[in-house]
Parts: sequence; C-alpha cells; structure tokens
Amino acid sequence: MECAGMLERLMLAQAQECFFEKVVSEGRAPGVCSKVARQVGLYYEEAYAALSAAPLTQHFERGWTSHVQLKAALYYAEACYRCSLELHEKEEIAEEIARLKCGITALADGKKSARGVAPQILDAANRLESNLNANLERAVKENDRVYLMRVPAASSLSSLPAFSLVKPTLMTEVLDASKEKLFATLVPDSSAKSLSKYTEMVDDIIRTQAEKLQQASELTRVRLKEMDLPDSILALEGHSSLPMDLKEDVEAVQISGGPSGFEAELQQLRDLRRVNQELLVQTEELLEKESREDSQFRTQFGTRWTRPQSSTLTKNLQDRLNRFAGNLKQAADSDARIERAVKDHSSLMAILDRRPIESALPTLARPMMSLDANEDAIVGTLKQSLRQLETLGAQRAGLEDMLKEMKRKDDILPKLMTHNGSYDDLFRKEIAKYDSICEEISQNIEAQEQLLMQIQELLDTFDLLFSFFERSLCFSAAQNDAFAAVFNLEDYKASREKSYKQMAAAISKFREIKDNINEGLKFYVTLQDAITNVKQQCSDFVMTRNIQCREMIEDVQRKVAGLNFQDHKSGGASYSSSYSSVGQQTHPNQRTATPPPPPEPQNLPHPSHSQPPYYQPAQPPMASGYAHSRPPYVMPQQPVPPYQAPANNPYPPPQSQQQPPAGHEYGQPAYPGWRGPYYNAHLQQPGSHPPPPYGFPGPYPPPQSGYYKQQ
Repeated sequence: MECAGMLERLMLAQAQECFFEKVVSEGRAPGVCSKVARQVGLYYEEAYAALSAAPLTQHFERGWTSHVQLKAALYYAEACYRCSLELHEKEEIAEEIARLKCGITALADGKKSARGVAPQILDAANRLESNLNANLERAVKENDRVYLMRVPAASSLSSLPAFSLVKPTLMTEVLDASKEKLFATLVPDSSAKSLSKYTEMVDDIIRTQAEKLQQASELTRVRLKEMDLPDSILALEGHSSLPMDLKEDVEAVQISGGPSGFEAELQQLRDLRRVNQELLVQTEELLEKESREDSQFRTQFGTRWTRPQSSTLTKNLQDRLNRFAGNLKQAADSDARIERAVKDHSSLMAILDRRPIESALPTLARPMMSLDANEDAIVGTLKQSLRQLETLGAQRAGLEDMLKEMKRKDDILPKLMTHNGSYDDLFRKEIAKYDSICEEISQNIEAQEQLLMQIQELLDTFDLLFSFFERSLCFSAAQNDAFAAVFNLEDYKASREKSYKQMAAAISKFREIKDNINEGLKFYVTLQDAITNVKQQCSDFVMTRNIQCREMIEDVQRKVAGLNFQDHKSGGASYSSSYSSVGQQTHPNQRTATPPPPPEPQNLPHPSHSQPPYYQPAQPPMASGYAHSRPPYVMPQQPVPPYQAPANNPYPPPQSQQQPPAGHEYGQPAYPGWRGPYYNAHLQQPGSHPPPPYGFPGPYPPPQSGYYKQQ
C-alpha cells in the first residue's frame, strides 16, 4: 500500500512536470509557470517523504531517493525563479531578492545529496542555478542604486502558490474488456499510412482551388481599378467616394471643429492674452504705488527714513515682470502670424467644411448631346455587369466555404479499415466527390472573365462613339475638345486626383495651424499661472511694507519727540512744580489741569535748539509750526508736550518717555521674511542697508517651445 501511494505521487509529479514544460513552451506568464512548477515540487516532496519513511526506506536503492530529492529541490527553485521574474515586472525588488536566495539555497542543498543522479538532471540544476545567480546579482545592483529597499528574511515570506493540472483516475472503465470501445481507436499501421496519403490528396485539391478563387478575386479588383470602375459610374450619379485613409483624416478634422472653428479658438487666444496683460498691469501698479509712497516718506523724513528703497527690494520681481511683458509681446506676434495663416489658407481649407466631403469631388458629367441615345443604355449595361461581378464574388466565397466543410466531414477511415482491395481505387472513388465543386469553381471563373471582357467592350464603345461623332460633325477644335472631355475618364481621373491632393494639403495646413493654436492656449494658461503667482508675492510685499511703514513712522515720532523735549529743558524752560520731571511716571489722577486735545502731527525736520514748536497748540495759536496734513500711515499717538508753553496758559506736565532698549523690534512681522531692526535707527548707519529680507523664488519661465519660442 505504501509503495502504491509513493508511485501514485511520483507519476502525478511526472505528469505535472509535462504540463510545466507545456506552459513554458507556450510562453505563459511567469506567475502561471511558477504555480505549475511549485505543484511539481510538492508532488516530488510527497514522493520523497514516502521513500524516506519506513518500510520503503529499506526496499529502494539510494539512487531513487537522490533522484526524487533533487527533483523536488529543482522545481522549488524553478518556482522561485519564475516568481522572481513576476516580482521584477512589478518592481518588488526586495521580495525578488529574497525569492532568488531561497531558490539558490534549495538547489545547493539538493545537489549535496545528488549522488547517483542522472547527468541530465544535474545539468538542468546547474543551468537554473546560473540563471538564479545572474538575476540575483542584477536585482541587488538595482536595489543598491535605485530602490534601497530592505530585503525580507526567508522565514517571513509567504508560501509559493501552487496549481495542479493532473489528478489520479480510476482505470475500471478503461480496462473493461467486455466493451467494444477498448480498441476502437486503434488503427493499423497500413491504414494510418493510407489515410495520411488520402489526406494529402484532399489538401492538395483544396489548396489548388482556393488559390484559383483568390486569383480570380484579385484579377477582378485589378481590372476594375484599371477601368476606374465602379468609381466612374458612382461619379456619374454624383456618388463619388474617397480613399479610406483620406476619408478618416477628413472626418477627424471635421470632428475637431474644422476650419470654421478657428475663429472661436483665435478669439480664445485674444481673451487669454488680454487677461494676462491685465494681470501684468495690475501687478506693476501695485509695485509702482508702493514705490511712490516710499519715495514720499523718504523725502518727508530725510535721513531718518532708513529702510531700504523699494527699487532695491523689488528688483527680482521687476525683472520677472519685464520678462513676462516680453513673452506677451512675442506671443502677440505669434498670434498675428496664426491669424494671417488662417486668412491666407482659408480658401484652401474651405474644402474640409463640405459635408459630406464627397460633395467636394468632381462628377462625371453626361454628354451635352445624345450619341444615338446609347449613353444611358451603355451605363445601364455597365451597372448590370458590375452587379453580376459582385454576385460571382459572393459565389466564390461560398464555394471556398463548401470546400472546407466537405474536407471536415470527409472521413474514410472506416472504409480503409474494411477495404480489402487496392487503396488507389478507393482514393479515386472518394476524390471524385470533389469534382462537382471544382467544376463550379471553373464555371465561376469563366463567367467572370466573360463579364470583364463585356465591360471592356462597353468602354471601348464610348471611344468609338466619340471618334465617329468628331469625324461626322464640323466643330471647331475648341468645341471638339470640350465635347471629347464629356465622359472622358482620363480628365475625370486627373480632376479627382487634384481634389485628393487639395484635401491632403488642406489637412496638413489645418493640423499645422491647429497645433500652433493649441500651443498658444497652453502658453497663455501657463503664463497666467506664473503672473498670478508673482502678483500674490507682490501683494504680500506691499502689505508687509505698509506695516513696516506705520511702525517706522511711530518710531521716528517717538525719537523726535524725546529729543525736542530734552532740548527745551536745557534751554531754561520752567514747568510748574506740580508737574513730574522727565523720566518719572505721573498718575493720571494727580493732574490739576485738563490736558488739551491731541495736536495734529507735523512734518519732522532735523532736531535743533532753535527749532520752532513741533505741535501747534489749539488755543491760542501763538507758536508757529508746520501746518501740513496728516501723513498717510500716521496713527493717533499720545499727546506730546510742546517745546514752548505760554506763561498765561500752562500745559500739563508731559508724561515721561521710556526709551526702547537696544535691539528692540517694533511690532510683529507680517511674515517670516521681515525683520524689525531695519527701523532701529540707533543701530543703523546712514547709507548702509541690510540685505533685502524678501526671499522670492527664481523666475518661473513660461513655456517657449515651438511656435511661441523666442524669436
């Protein structure tokens, strides 16, 4: 029982091995080959386990065990190899390396105990090991240079899938001798050779007749093309046709809108160009407005306005805007060339808007005079002959199918098995049944030849009628030429070929213009994104500069107010004893007089001892000052005491001003690119400017390929 089970596993392994060779020879996917190979290995492993266990281990030679063991290792490695090919296609390099290593290890272990194994199996194992090593080296290089993936351990890999294509079958019915079908399919050698000879004879007949049918069809096609039929008849009736490739090209042009759709696309180009120009102008106006305001404050505050000039910080932005303006100018020139091309070739491309396109083809006109009223009869006969040719062509296709069906049903094996006489007589008798269909094929070909001759005679009749008419009538040369042109196929062919060439040229020009328009649309869309990006950067820049401007004005006002107050104190000005001295805090509740309303800030000149009052009192206006309007970004501040106070109307004591510490930054930055030390005047030297804090990305070049390339 154990031996029978082992032999069953061994035979299943051999049968599955045959299927593996089959799928490999058919070029199946590596994953399929891997599953089949893995099942082969499993069957061999089961057979090896049976051979290695009692009681079979004592009854079989060592060569059996070594053979089965190496086969199991060989097909496990084969499964790993095929699986690695599939993993390489999926770019799963890490698992591929692990599978290859598993296959190499299995082969090495199997070869250690391969004593007494057939040399053919050892050669197969060596070839497979060479392939595994080569693929492993390649995969390791790719992983080290490109993928850098961690190779999993062999123990973490899942089991390879397997698929069985064989199964054990009971032989009860097959070996039942009581039934007639036991040897029904066995054929004697002589009968098999005779059947092969008869099959060759039938194949020769079918091949010969099929060649005749194909030659007849090809002859009809060539002859009709030489006579320009049936195109001439269709043209005479106004039903001209185009070559298939040209018709497909025209249909593609019409589906895309045709030349009539160019105007809408050109308008789209104009709209996109206008939008880009408007965006560019808006962006430039943002920077110009900020620059003007910066110049006004620089003129107003003089050397106290220590922040960098706008032109220094916006140089990169201005350069990009200038490049965008140049790109738009070049694009406008390209658009103008496209519009000129559309206008110049509109007459050429107008043929593509004809629907149906066949209406643009020339027609074969009827004669201006009747030639014995035979024209219509000749045309009718030509049509009838062409219809008969079509019928004969359909009959040829049916005859070829009949030949194939007759061969499929032709089975003379039973007659060969029971025939006692000469096989040649039997063959002649059986081959005779193909004579009728061969005769039909010959008749079909003869009828076709007669029809072709008849059609040629009808066409010759046209020429004879034209020649007779020209000899009988005394027309002028021009009139004869014009009349001869009627029903003249040569002139019709020339005119038709001219139309074909015109269509081909129109299609070529349409595609060229279409490509240029598409490139322009893509250019404007990309440029619009780039300008929008720069506009956003400019908006952020302007917002940040406005915040810095307000804080710097406050800083300058505080410094000027503190300096002027100290100058006034040193000049001998006396304040009421009830006021707090400079540098001391005075509680609001200790004031004895109501302070006047906050004065308006004035222009700030350079501080000096002889400087007039910075603020002009509300009442009475005794001290002269600068009566200018409030600067744009000045916010109301705490009231600052005047430099001189009249004796009869004393001002309340000024609150002490706390000087900001060194390194103090005013306000919070609008975004991380801004730093406050620009406006700490005591840290900045006049004329020295820190590097611009605005870090803009490099220029974003719009596409300039093809038609919109730099000229």
